[in-house]
Amino acid sequence: MKTLKKIGAFMITGLFVMSCAPVIKSNGNNGLPPGQVKKINGEKSARNYAPGHRK
Repeated sequence: MKTLKKIGAFMITGLFVMSCAPVIKSNGNNGLPPGQVKKINGEKSARNYAPGHRK
């Protein structure tokens, strides 16, 4: 019974740790900042590659 309580406590602790982990969202630029994508594509403005500036 003691081992069952230890396993349960370990699993609950693991769930708490996993639920607090940050979620990293990709911006679709393969991890590159907007300015670097602009340079690669040869454009004058990085607005098209910045998140929140999709028009």
